[in-house]
Formats: sequence, structure tokens, C-alpha cells
Amino acid sequence: MPIYSYQVVNDDGSLGETIDLIHGMDEPSLTEHPETGQKIQRVFTAPHIAGWGNSRVAKEMTSDDNLDRLGFTKYVRNGKGHYEKRTGQGPDSLHTD
Repeated sequence: MPIYSYQVVNDDGSLGETIDLIHGMDEPSLTEHPETGQKIQRVFTAPHIAGWGNSRVAKEMTSDDNLDRLGFTKYVRNGKGHYEKRTGQGPDSLHTD
């Protein structure tokens, strides 16, 4: 089941602590803290989606070995206007003059 963030609404209308609660997607949003009975409101946040979008997978996808296996050429900047080949076909370096 997903984890939802809620924020306590104090009696004066100010916002209190943020809590994380687990409940089903098909259940309505909670309006009261399940333990204290205080008023709460749902806090909308961006979801975390594991997959190719994380940094570990991105590094694997753009690794020299993977790019070479897929037929790409990778150049890395080595100074102003100078690029050195790390993997693939083509000249060993590129210069912009």
C-alpha cells in the first residue's frame, strides 16, 4: 500500500507536524489523525519512481562499456575546445580552433 503524507492542522489554523500514513489508494483521504484525533490535511508531493531515472541506472546506461557495446562514440571534454575519445569509433581527439 502507498505511503501518504499528512500535516496536522492546529486549532488556530497553523500547520503542525508532518506525518506519513499508509492506506489504500481506493480509500478517501484522512481528515483526522488516527491516534490523536487532531485535524489533518493531505500534503501532495512528487512520487519517487524507481527505475532508469535514478542515478545508479543512469551511470550504467552511459558507461563507456555500455555505449561501446551499443555502437556509440563518447568524447569527454579535456580543456577548452578539446575533447578526448573514451570509447567507440572515430578520431582519438577533437579540437575546435
